[in-house]
Formats: sequence, C-alpha cells, structure tokens
Amino acid sequence: MAARPLIGVTASRHGSRIAWWFNRMALWRAGAGAVRITADDPYPIDQLDGLVVGGGDDIDASLYGETARPHIRIDPERDRLEMLALDHAERRRMPVLGICRGSQIINVHRGGSLHMDIHEVYEQAQHLRTVLPRKRVWIEPDSVLYRILSMGECRVNALHHQSVDRLGDGLSVVARDRAGIVQGTEAAGHPFLIGVQWHPEYLVADDRQQNLFRTLVQAARGRPVAEQMAA
Repeated sequence: MAARPLIGVTASRHGSRIAWWFNRMALWRAGAGAVRITADDPYPIDQLDGLVVGGGDDIDASLYGETARPHIRIDPERDRLEMLALDHAERRRMPVLGICRGSQIINVHRGGSLHMDIHEVYEQAQHLRTVLPRKRVWIEPDSVLYRILSMGECRVNALHHQSVDRLGDGLSVVARDRAGIVQGTEAAGHPFLIGVQWHPEYLVADDRQQNLFRTLVQAARGRPVAEQMAA
C-alpha cells in the first residue's frame, strides 16, 4: 500500500463539488489521498483502500419496494454505481463511511428501507437545513461511533429530508436525534462500516468529528478500529 491510502468518494454528477472538496480535505488531513467517483467518471474499485459514500441525490425508491414521489430527484446510474461499489467493498471487507445519502444507501444495500419524507413520519421534527451544527444527536454508549467520537451527545448539521426506516441486515441504530430520526448506523463484526446522517466533512473545526475520517483512514491501512480505540 502507498504511504497514503487511496479513498474513493462517490458523488453526484449534478454538482456536489463543494462536498467533494471538503471530503478531499478531510481525508488529506487524515493521511489519505482521495479520488472522486461518479456515474460519468467511475474508478476501479479494486484499486481503492477505502470508500466514502457521499451525499447528494435521493435514492430510487424502487430499490426498497416503494414508488418514488414526483418531487424527488434521483440518479439511477449513481444508485447502480454505489450498489456495485458496496458489493465490492463487502466482499473485500473494505472500510466504508456513509455520509447522509451514503448512510441511507448502505441501509438499502443491506435490504433496508427509507422514509421518503421525514416530516410525514416525524411531525415534531424541526424543519432544519443547515451546514452549521444546530441539531443535537445522542449516541449509544456501547457503539463504535461513540468510541470514535468520544462523546454520547453532539451537535451536527442537517441537510436531509429522508432517513432510515426498516434496518438492513446486520445494521444497528447507534444514534438518533430528539425526534427519534435515525442519525447513525453501524455493522457489528465489520472492520469499519458506519453511516452518519449528518455531514462531518463540513465540521472542519470539530476535531472529534474529524476522527471519523482518521479512523476510516487507519482502517484502510489495515489497523483494526478496536486497536485504534485502545491506543
């Protein structure tokens, strides 16, 4: 492996350049190189050491047995790209961090489903859309996410209108917000498979949030998360 592991970052074809640059910076600070992957510009997954499944478009509802709403923008080619990338990552036990949409498609990939509009289900939820850390999230104390962040409560940003509904195989809910919306999931027994509903790449001044990228990069180097947490 090169001095800097290579982490693929999936992205939308329709923009998402700002998120890409923030992810790239976070991964560079954590000691990795990054390559942007889109449906128009794929990359050989077997040449990667880790994967960030980024935010962006909604996921085709037919992938989890529902009918799409008219106002939802989807990109079926991106869905296929990420589902295949997750297949490959699963076979190789490659470390994966899902961010916002990325957390959702990890759940769909494992057979789970989504709430297409959180405000239809969680009527008391705030109508919040901001890159600033304005949402309070509670994290399960026995989770890997808790050990990575070293805290059971934190403030995060919110840029989503969908969320995890039925859990996919092997996943556990490890974080929720005040309304009960799923904010974090992880897979037990996996070297590193974590999804967060917020965007840690934008929380550049929050050193604990940046630990998500550091832990991912160290896992890509072959260092077990448990060993990292014990250090």
